[in-house]
Amino acid sequence: MKVKVISRSADEFTKERSQDLQRVFRNFDPSIRTQEKAVEYVRAQNAAKLDKIFARPFVGAMEGHIDSISCMAKNPNHLIGIFSGSMDGEIRLWDLASRRTVGRFPGHKGAVQGLTVSTDGRVLVSCGTDSTVRLWSVPVSNLLKEDASSDKSAQPRETYVWKNAFRSVDHQWNSDRFATGGAGVDIWNHNRSAPEQSYQWGTDTVVSVRFNPGEPHILATSASDRSIALYDLRMGKPTSKFIMRTRTNSICWNPMEPINFTAANEDSNCYSFDCRKFGEATCVHMDHVSAVMDIDYSPTGREFVTGSYDRTIMIFPYNAGHKREIYHTKRMQRVFCVKYSCDGSYVISGSDDTNLRLWKSKASEQLGVLLPREQKKHEYHEAVKNRYKHLPEIKRIVRHRHLPKPIYKAGKQIREQNESQRKKQEKRKAHSAPGSIVEEPLRKRKIIKVE
Repeated sequence: MKVKVISRSADEFTKERSQDLQRVFRNFDPSIRTQEKAVEYVRAQNAAKLDKIFARPFVGAMEGHIDSISCMAKNPNHLIGIFSGSMDGEIRLWDLASRRTVGRFPGHKGAVQGLTVSTDGRVLVSCGTDSTVRLWSVPVSNLLKEDASSDKSAQPRETYVWKNAFRSVDHQWNSDRFATGGAGVDIWNHNRSAPEQSYQWGTDTVVSVRFNPGEPHILATSASDRSIALYDLRMGKPTSKFIMRTRTNSICWNPMEPINFTAANEDSNCYSFDCRKFGEATCVHMDHVSAVMDIDYSPTGREFVTGSYDRTIMIFPYNAGHKREIYHTKRMQRVFCVKYSCDGSYVISGSDDTNLRLWKSKASEQLGVLLPREQKKHEYHEAVKNRYKHLPEIKRIVRHRHLPKPIYKAGKQIREQNESQRKKQEKRKAHSAPGSIVEEPLRKRKIIKVE
């Protein structure tokens, strides 16, 4: 005869230290836990509400410039350093950890329109409306140890004077070449005072140039004649081009999917494209109410940040049509440039009010070192929110944002206009011969011509 005896080991219940938590044994049998889904749903609701309670995205402002901030560049070889250029011709290097200036680069006689850093982080390239390209040495390890009150300024390593003003610059990956945009597209070398190659394809002014991170010889440009063009430096000529209805202010490649790029457009939308197929956009990202001035992808390639003339910053998932997050302050004016930090944890914005601002990329993220229990708790909250995100109440809580009144009213007006246009098109189609009116999707509607 077998007798089952309940036996418990004292070691399993005895705490080694008085601060230790009491171990709890749970039976996860579904037949016993009949309210499991209901409990999880309430936890998802609470997690979504807690995110709203602890949403404190603004970290701090960095003062020092005396004119509007026109461009920024991050150092790929240094995590906490970022460069900013202003309309008065001054360039500064900032330490994000202490939010102070650690280096100045004076020399430009006009507005600084473009900044970029070489892949090894040793050379800073700047260009501006004074028709000069300047190369600066970046001794980051020394600069970040300087005292904040130091007035030591760097001198340019090289200064190249050209025929026309420049609007943008970008450095080629793992190379000593860089491209500038102005009256045309010019390819420069660190060691030559004149461009190696120059391209012009019937454009007025090239406003943005970006090298592909996966294929360094591919270059994307946008121009003031509303065109977006691709150039292949190996072929020595432009390869493809298409014209949109409105101008593109900035372009950024997806670092994890280098065949895709996103364009920040003047019509308050962003358009993602596959560089192999220019006939239509892969996704249209809406929610801004004024021109989108700049765009930058997260290092993960899963989302990007945009800065707009409507005085807001928005974060979009790379494949979603609407924003995940919106940031704004009363004092922040028109945003001209935005960047993700090299680790994707922060967003830096530069605006018309002469300040750089540091934001968290996740508004409710807890800063500092997390205990393992805290980390597991955050992961669990994210998991239950993701599991029940399709339900109306969770979706409402997660999507809700308080907006400034002008932006809310402008967004409402845009939605009313779009709805009116949709109804008008439906009535026109209903009262026309079948097949006489072909409705184009929004992804194709904004593209006029592909060359």
